[in-house]
Amino acid sequence: MYGMTLTNHLMIAHRMRGERFGPAQRLHGATFEVELSLFAERLDGDGVVADMGQVAQLLAAVLAPLNYRDLDELPRFAGRNTTSEVLAAAIHADVCAQLRAGALGRDELERIRQVRVVLRENPQAWASFEGPLHP
Repeated sequence: MYGMTLTNHLMIAHRMRGERFGPAQRLHGATFEVELSLFAERLDGDGVVADMGQVAQLLAAVLAPLNYRDLDELPRFAGRNTTSEVLAAAIHADVCAQLRAGALGRDELERIRQVRVVLRENPQAWASFEGPLHP
């Protein structure tokens, strides 16, 4: 399977609920490097999984509503811990929704099979969510 990956950054604020999170129970900020990978079994006529410029725009558009926000104030995360894993799954869902809506075009929608989102808090710690574009 062919793959392509683009990155962007996301800055958020949030609090974690539960004793296991120690000082992270207080309001704090986090900066993530966000990696978006798309996988296809075949390349398009130009020899790519998808146009990198379009994928970069798609990722920026998906991250914009989350960037510089207190995630605890967003209804979609109400009552949930916005762990790196939860946030990666939410970004994955938003990317897949945009792809299914045709953000990259019909050919890409038919070829792309798998989507992975990785959130890196630092070089030693990251979380991810990966799943099919077409469940």
